[in-house]
This record gives sequence, structure tokens and C-alpha cells, in this order.
Amino acid sequence: MMQEEEELDITERGGASSDDEYSDYNEILVDTNQSPGRIDKFLIDRLPKVSRNRIQNAIRAGSIRVDGAEVKPNFRVKPGQRITVLVPRPPGEGIKIVPQRIPINIVYEDDDLLVVNKAAGMVVHPGVGHWRGTLVNALAYHFQQIKAPVIGNGLDGRVGLVHRIDKNTSGLMVVAKTEYAMSHLAKQFFYHTVQRTYHALVWGEPETDVGTIRGHVGRDQKDRQMFTVYPEGDHGKWAVTHYKVLERLYYVSLIQCNLETGRTHQIRVHMKYIGHPLFSDDRYGGDVIVKGTVFSKYKMFVQRVFNIMPRHALHAKSLGFIHPTTGEAMYFDSDLPDDFQEALDEWRQYVALRKAAVEKGGTPMG
Repeated sequence: MMQEEEELDITERGGASSDDEYSDYNEILVDTNQSPGRIDKFLIDRLPKVSRNRIQNAIRAGSIRVDGAEVKPNFRVKPGQRITVLVPRPPGEGIKIVPQRIPINIVYEDDDLLVVNKAAGMVVHPGVGHWRGTLVNALAYHFQQIKAPVIGNGLDGRVGLVHRIDKNTSGLMVVAKTEYAMSHLAKQFFYHTVQRTYHALVWGEPETDVGTIRGHVGRDQKDRQMFTVYPEGDHGKWAVTHYKVLERLYYVSLIQCNLETGRTHQIRVHMKYIGHPLFSDDRYGGDVIVKGTVFSKYKMFVQRVFNIMPRHALHAKSLGFIHPTTGEAMYFDSDLPDDFQEALDEWRQYVALRKAAVEKGGTPMG
């Protein structure tokens, strides 16, 4: 099996709103002795590590609210008001990024953002063990070539990431190119208004065609490389995954997952929690035969499919959000990558052969 080397987890560096959303969230109660003043100036004094430009863009994007309502940069704060601040915090800010000419599949791009279909095996952001060869390195090179006035030109770690997907997960990601777009997209991820649909191949057949998995997801207390579900909420962060069975293939199932939250390894952990780990997931028990027969031909078949897809069977298939500048509803869909599609076709053929064998009174793979 392909060994996944995990990306540097931003929660280990502190302050993120969730495990895959690059934002800082603060609540500030205005002191009763505070004199009225512009909110941008008020926050600059309270948040010295956040630039004036970033604060103003966050206000314009509606990411900074007073008593729950969006305000304008010239809004004057008053004593007793509660200010909520959601400010994008680019991962690795201050880290020098080396532009690299690495092929990436950009499916859409304009002056504000781009959408990329990330290949499996590519780490999103530089970190321990992955300082080069990442999506960010590739984006930095791309930004240089098009000479676009993007955030930091992508060279100081301030590439506009507002979410991520695991190294060995393939699929769609949106990347901001301006401070304002980053603030606006970060707000959408934080308030869970972004539509994210994943396709996964899992072991077994869920009892119901549709379902919802709820349970806090956090690092395993015994193995820091693993995440687990804490049903009592004593650890981790609240996580919700909705699933729908698209195709039942006897020993495996193709499912669609929609996320309400974005926790690290959420789908992989949630599916394992209900007894259906992702096919070929070497971290969460899907890289061994979980369902099936004892026949050697079946074992050989499964191993062949593992070889076809030596990574967990998860693809970020579609992505929907509101465009920060135009207000247009944007929606993108992608095909399954070749390894996923081939593995799925193998299982479909297995089911067809099994059905034919049973009809003839025999045993498949026997």
C-alpha cells in the first residue's frame, strides 16, 4: 500500500476555526468605557498581528460582524457591543515558497480565484517532509507566469488557501487570488454554506441508502497520526457527514458524501466509525479485506484492485460557492480519476461475474 505522509496540521500551529479551514475566529466585547470609534481602527489596536488591509477586506466581505450583523468599515463601535472577527490566516505565512513548474489541472480561473482539480499524491501546502512538490509550489510558479497581482505573488506562503484536501485524496479545491476573495471564501467555509460533494468507495453495504454521521472528530489519544470519533464530545470538534449510497457492489459500495463541517480526515474517520472504512485506506483499516470470501481467487482479485488504486478511494467531486465579487453561484463538477474509475469498474465486473456464476449454480472466485 502507498504510505501517506500527512501534511502539517494547522491546528498544531494554533487558532484555526476547524481542521481544514485557514481562519482565525475571535469574539471581542467592547468595554463599557470605550469611546465610539471606527471599527477598523478599533480592531487594528486589538489585533496587532493582523494588517489593516486584511481587517478592512474582512469587514467588506462580511466576515466581521457586530451583534451578529454585517457592518461597513466606517461603522462606529459602541460600549457593550459584541464583535465577531473571522480573519483568514494563510498557512505558512512568512515561509519562503519555491516556485516549481509542476503540472496542475486548473479548471477555472479569473482575477479573483481559481479552481484546481488536485491529483492524488500531491500535498497541498509545504510542511515537515514536504517543502517542495506541493500544490502551493505549483501555484507560485503559475502566478509568476501569468504575472497576476495575487496575494504575495505566492512567494511568502500567503497563497489564498481557505480549505484543503488530504494528500491522497483527489479532487476540486478553490484558491483565492486577492485578500478580499480570501476573506469572502473563508466566511463561506466557516459558516458551512459551501457545497462539497465527495465520492468514496467503502467496504460493505450501509444498512440504509441515506444517512447522517455525527460525532466529534479529533486526534487519537494514543496515536497522534490517527483521528477518531469521540461520540461523547469529550475530545475533538463537532463533525457532521451526510452520505447517500449510489451503487451497491456486494462487498463494497460507492457512496456520495456531503460535508457540513471540514475536519481533518472527517469522511475517512466517520465511515470507519460506522463500520465501512474507505477501500484501500491504509490508515483506517481499509487496505485489508474487510468483506468477502475466503477463496484465494477472491483474495487475488482484491489485491489486484489494491494495486490499481494504492490510496484511499476518496475524490472531491463537486464544489459550489458564491463568487466573492460577482455574487454569482459557482458550481464545478469533476470526473473520477482513472485509478478510482478503474477500481470501480473492476468491482462492477466482479459483481456481474458473481451474479452469472450464482445463476449457473456455481461459486464466484472459488
